[in-house]
Amino acid sequence: MPSQPQLRSVPQSPKVVLITGTSSGIGLAAAVAAARAGWTTVATLRDPSRSDALRKAAAEAGVELDIRRLDVTDEASITSAIDGVIADHGRLDAVVNNAGAGHLGTLENEAVAEVRKVMEVNFFGVLDVSKAALPHLRASGGRLITVTSVGGVIGQPFNEAYCAAKFAVEGYMESLAPVVAAHGVSVSVIEPGAVATEFVANAGVDLEGAVAAAGVYGPQLDAYLNRTVGQFLDGAQTAEGAAETVLEALTADEPAFRLQTSDWARGFVGTKLTDLDGSAVLGLTNGWVA
Repeated sequence: MPSQPQLRSVPQSPKVVLITGTSSGIGLAAAVAAARAGWTTVATLRDPSRSDALRKAAAEAGVELDIRRLDVTDEASITSAIDGVIADHGRLDAVVNNAGAGHLGTLENEAVAEVRKVMEVNFFGVLDVSKAALPHLRASGGRLITVTSVGGVIGQPFNEAYCAAKFAVEGYMESLAPVVAAHGVSVSVIEPGAVATEFVANAGVDLEGAVAAAGVYGPQLDAYLNRTVGQFLDGAQTAEGAAETVLEALTADEPAFRLQTSDWARGFVGTKLTDLDGSAVLGLTNGWVA
């Protein structure tokens, strides 16, 4: 039976939130927004040498961040980071699982080992961080928040592995929510649509090379990329806009389980949630590769 840690006695300290994947994008913006809202914010990233943008954003906002290393694929790193937070701050009131990695590919053209790598970061990394944090979140009556994607609700062509990981996260958290709610922990998932961040660039995909190497799927991949880059990403919201929804999950009296970050995301996700036979979703996504 899991033990119940006790909050260390500290004088009226602000609530403490730990956020993963804060070197850029939504994670960076969420860290700054949380600090601005008065949270003691532990901003973590896999490689501390990539914290320049984070430090600059914090300085420009006039806030302080506690910047620490945390690699979601390294259990020792996770344990060290969370133990350090408890030792230094005495409590943990919220975790925002934001770290993730993009991936472009399709089953016939890639090794299943590549799919496992995507799952390690985007699914098992979330579980490992959440597992380490939950005893402390139970002690504080805290919040467990995970940034997923509209791709965690609607499967998207050539994003099979990424969407599978995000589907898995959403299913796991939806199942976990009532279990930990009985012990005072609130669970939410945040579903961004397209966000103007470095996420796509960080996926490390040579788009022209990918089309050339796609074989029989080359025309479909080319059509998908033209549609996605030319239309979808051009209308992307800002990372700061998406971070406002993360802050809502942190601060609302009773946050919803599922929150989208834009009107577009709400409409897109709504297509799936009312699509009992799958025809609406496939009617939509079939057109992306035509």
